[in-house]
Amino acid sequence: MKNLEKTSDLDPTAAERKQDHIQLAFQSQVESFTIDKRFSYEPLLAAHPQASTEKISFLAKQIQTPIWVSSMTGGTEKAFTINSNLARACNEFGMGMGLGSCRSILESNERLHDFDFRKIIGDDLPFYANIGIAQLEILLNENKLVLIDKLVDKLSVDGIIIHINPLQEWLQPEGDKINEVPIVTIQKFLEKTKQKVIIKEVGQGFGKESLRALVQLPIEAIEFASHGGTNFSKLELLRADKMQQSIFNEISHIGHSAEEMVTFINELKTELHNKFVVQNFIISGGIKNFLDGYYLMEKLNANAIYGQASTLLKYAEQSYEVLQQFLQSQKDGLQLAKAFFKVK
Repeated sequence: MKNLEKTSDLDPTAAERKQDHIQLAFQSQVESFTIDKRFSYEPLLAAHPQASTEKISFLAKQIQTPIWVSSMTGGTEKAFTINSNLARACNEFGMGMGLGSCRSILESNERLHDFDFRKIIGDDLPFYANIGIAQLEILLNENKLVLIDKLVDKLSVDGIIIHINPLQEWLQPEGDKINEVPIVTIQKFLEKTKQKVIIKEVGQGFGKESLRALVQLPIEAIEFASHGGTNFSKLELLRADKMQQSIFNEISHIGHSAEEMVTFINELKTELHNKFVVQNFIISGGIKNFLDGYYLMEKLNANAIYGQASTLLKYAEQSYEVLQQFLQSQKDGLQLAKAFFKVK
């Protein structure tokens, strides 16, 4: 009779692993009140997920990872390094990207290299330029919309993101005055342009009535940029003097969370029926990890991906390898969530 193989031969790391279990057991205690009540855990109904090459239709293109690089920064040397890393990651992971404000290159090409990333991203992924509602109002009033067309051409982008930021402009010392109701400016632009358009806020989100107006327009997508992430009103206050900070600080606490905006969109789909025409949504604002993104995408009754800005910025400014590791972990986490976590 042959001798049975030793346990150490069958499982060479067993002794070390068991020792780790003994040492870490007490540190691994989790109180029941910390349970994430967003999910039901179903360990019997799926196997471990396999690496997937399945693609997702978004903004009339095919992406591989449902993460959007939300508009952040541009126009500085550091921004070039950050955006280069982000563009490279989009190419590797099959993601879409929105540039930071392109105002500085509307009439000049001096900082064009800070935004010119189509060759890195590739032609098959969504890539959008970005201007503010105040700048759009000026271009309309001065009959200079041709500058938008030239911007799209020189960056080879798919369209334009218009960021809506009346509070930021008001609080910014160098801010522009918004003289026309933003929804009217957007409607005028849509009547005069053939460019694809995404509308986003800048960190406080949209209330239900603003969303009601937007979802009935022929735009490509709405990005939430909800309260809970980088808040540009707060950012401008931090640049202001102490009196301004004291008077206006509470403004930064007004807005709508991503979960609240998901509820608004679901309600509006029911209320508006065929008047609800927007097909794509980018859920952003305080999305720290794949669980946040997975939960909100599952809750929204529409085609959606999730966006991150400062979360990605933190890794992109370190090195490409750090950013790569973070995104791979998010991608793996999403596959795990889909297999075992059901949204309540």
